[in-house]
Amino acid sequence: MDQTTAPTRFSSYLALGDSFTEGMCDELGPDGHYRGWADRLAAALASEVDGGDFRYANLAVRGKLIGQICAEQLAPAESAGAELVTLAGGLNDVLRPGCDIAEVRARLGSAAERLLATGAVVVLFTSTDPTRRMAGGARLLPAITRLKAFVEELGEHPRVAVVDLFSARCFDDRRLWAEDRLHLSPEGHRRVAEAVLQALGRPPAFDWRAPLPPAPPVGRLAVLRADLRWLRIHLLPWLGRRLTGRSSGDGRPPKRPELLPYQG
Repeated sequence: MDQTTAPTRFSSYLALGDSFTEGMCDELGPDGHYRGWADRLAAALASEVDGGDFRYANLAVRGKLIGQICAEQLAPAESAGAELVTLAGGLNDVLRPGCDIAEVRARLGSAAERLLATGAVVVLFTSTDPTRRMAGGARLLPAITRLKAFVEELGEHPRVAVVDLFSARCFDDRRLWAEDRLHLSPEGHRRVAEAVLQALGRPPAFDWRAPLPPAPPVGRLAVLRADLRWLRIHLLPWLGRRLTGRSSGDGRPPKRPELLPYQG
């Protein structure tokens, strides 16, 4: 996306995706929902619009696969006609054994084309690199790399902006992740919101790629206890849902299903 001209001010923004965009593990907002980077982005964009005439919708639901995002969220997004759309999906597919990455790419590409046909500016994301922070991350890397290359190809369109999280080494730091090690911490969400703003041509408010200050050393016993807690509270329930074909998002509606006025 060409950022050489003055950045566009948007009067409407719609977010599509899974738990990443829903805002899992960020601070809770006054409505009881997680805030998340998309809400933070909406607040920043709303502050640019005179008179408070800014509308925002967030159709993202945790656990959704790319096929479900396309089937459940794409048509409402097309009919809403937002000026800016963010689309993040495919990682839940990649986490499952036997993922057909060619099918994921095809669905993501079709979704991007349909959103661009509405005249919207579309923001896409590359996934963070799991190999430097997640046990077993090397297994996921080939699929993530193929998806990254495809997103970068889509980014050649003049109305597509790509947020490159893959090369941002700050996300190697576990402090940017929640206790479940799959979702961003509040600081992680804050950085992604800033990354999107900069991808849209806004001047930097801070260096979202900057490393955190050095963390105090942690003893082996504390690490072991944390790993056992993660295994019991997060990994085993996640595996149980996968084995039974369930998802944490089953039956859950979007937190903001309509493009309505937003006050950040």
